[in-house]
Amino acid sequence: MTTIEAPRTPVVRKKGSNLEKWGWIYMRVSGLILVVLIFGHLFVNLMVGEGISGIDFAFVAGKYASPFWQAWDGLMLWLALIHGANGMRTIINDYVTHPRTRAVLVGAVVVAAAFLIVLGTLVITTFDPCLGFDPATASDTISSICA
Repeated sequence: MTTIEAPRTPVVRKKGSNLEKWGWIYMRVSGLILVVLIFGHLFVNLMVGEGISGIDFAFVAGKYASPFWQAWDGLMLWLALIHGANGMRTIINDYVTHPRTRAVLVGAVVVAAAFLIVLGTLVITTFDPCLGFDPATASDTISSICA
């Protein structure tokens, strides 16, 4: 006969780090920080200046000329991608029952998130609006930045 433990029986867990607990804490903390970062990003891009019609290549070039905005967007990129990947990992762990399929899917999520983080960080940190600059065909805004 099989016995079922009482509902209040304490769970004895292995020694070591509790990754699920730290993932849960990360989701809450990163979510709060992301709310501030995203609304700040939207406010600056859509409400300040000319609004959405003012967003063009020159706007982005001027924004990424500042280390502050590089750090802001970089932090937003890292937190959002890790937050999303951790959420996908949780969903995969909840719904995929076959261990090998679960490992493949979680691995794919990790690879995709890592690739996007590296690519996005490279774009933010190495953005050069003057690459291939030709004064004869450039707009006045780009000419003023690259002069």
